[in-house]
Amino acid sequence: MKRMCAAAVLCALLCGCAAAPAGEEGGQKRYEASFLTLFDTVTTMVGYADSEEAFTAQAQQIHDELLEYHQLYDIYNDYDGMNNLKTVNDNAGIAPVEVDARILDMLEFSRDLYEETGGRVNVAMGGVLSLWHDAREAGIEDPAHADLPDQDALEEAARHADWSNVVMDEEAGTVYLADPDLSLDVGAIAKGYAVERVCETAPAGMLISVGGNVRATGPKPDGSPWVVGIENPDGGDFLHTLYVEDSSVVTSGDYQRYYLVDGQRYHHIIDPDTLYPATRWRSVSILCEDSGIADGLSTALFTLSQEDGQKLLDAFDAEALWMTQDGELLYSPGFKAAVRT
Repeated sequence: MKRMCAAAVLCALLCGCAAAPAGEEGGQKRYEASFLTLFDTVTTMVGYADSEEAFTAQAQQIHDELLEYHQLYDIYNDYDGMNNLKTVNDNAGIAPVEVDARILDMLEFSRDLYEETGGRVNVAMGGVLSLWHDAREAGIEDPAHADLPDQDALEEAARHADWSNVVMDEEAGTVYLADPDLSLDVGAIAKGYAVERVCETAPAGMLISVGGNVRATGPKPDGSPWVVGIENPDGGDFLHTLYVEDSSVVTSGDYQRYYLVDGQRYHHIIDPDTLYPATRWRSVSILCEDSGIADGLSTALFTLSQEDGQKLLDAFDAEALWMTQDGELLYSPGFKAAVRT
């Protein structure tokens, strides 16, 4: 398992949030650490501790736990001595795969979310997402020849995204994909779900961000809330900054992972109805206690009207901020209560 080197920690401390003056937060100092080893994105942890050594130990433990989730939910890479989601996909239509309980738990969570969102979040749609992933990677590498996935291939892949073919046996601890052409892709919820599980045992009063999936484990030591910014898709100042104490903020947007074909932007959030990137919103930000639910809701709401999205928010006791294609900001009824600026 990769360790967090002392040089990286020191760099994070010097270049990130500086230590607060002694006594400002109950005698503890503020520290920050950043990593590039988790979920193919930047992970940042901020917290207060009596010493750099104490904070480094906390950050290392959280990193190592998140790394295990990253490897378990990885669909692209194998790891020695581990059956992960890639192993499950590789054995589609062949045999059940014995997996870690954390895979079964996440897939059960995913199945529930699929049903509760009316299929808007479907981790069994890996075949469709794979076609877009490959087209995006090729288009980024060779922009002059960027192209869209074949429509017939998309429709064929969509016919192999039926959750009834994901067979989970809790007693045996196995997952079996009964359709040999079905594949799993948990990118819509993996980061948020993993962050939520880790935060269940993380020290209170930390702020953890994995690729923009932000979770606070409680207020700062002096009782004050954390301040979290919502990125502006067009750059510049934040759309808003929010007060956050024991909840999560997750944003999905068309500006995060995309490529251009004939000048048109094609991002990574695929509408299950059209099999194409959703075009209704520029970004959707979710404020919710559970980071896994927030991650899924940000994807679901990105493909829905505001009215239909609000129904999901009500069901999950969550709030949202939408940005339209014209730059207008729309709010759920309780969102503004968390706004700082």
